[in-house]
Amino acid sequence: MLKKRELHECQSLYSLMIDPAVSPYVRYACQSQEELLFLTRQIIAEEEQGTVISRTILNETGTAIGTIDLYHIVNHTGFLATWIGAPYFGNGYSQRAKSAFLTELFLEHGMQTVFMKIRKQNVRSRKAVEKLPYVSLAHDLYPEVARAMNMEQPIFDLYHVDRTLFLASGLEPQHMMVT
Repeated sequence: MLKKRELHECQSLYSLMIDPAVSPYVRYACQSQEELLFLTRQIIAEEEQGTVISRTILNETGTAIGTIDLYHIVNHTGFLATWIGAPYFGNGYSQRAKSAFLTELFLEHGMQTVFMKIRKQNVRSRKAVEKLPYVSLAHDLYPEVARAMNMEQPIFDLYHVDRTLFLASGLEPQHMMVT
């Protein structure tokens, strides 16, 4: 379901990324396939430096259908960004990808807290994340983080996943990483 990012996936990912149902919510929105290639090279280099962790999300046939990233990694925390192509909406891929990725982050990379900032207008993502039993709204727990990400205007909701709560939920998947 997840694998390390590779340049050859950029063409198929770009065609999914530019869909109007997806593009407003992609953290690394690109204006061309060449820009996505350049950005993917950069992400791969940043992962080697330990500042980003990025994976391609695959469906059952091994087709690249989106990406999931942890960025702004500081003191065993980071921000999660996920997008799935519109043809794959509503099939549970986001939930399975998050579970697999969080398992990797907490068990292999020693992360303690993972934040998710979701645009208030992104109803699809908010509903999806609120279904996850290990995710909590975090404005009250982390007011300084919430203020910093909404400095100009309050456009994001802040959620978080705590390592202990996630692992206690027993939802971590087995054998979800493809190498």
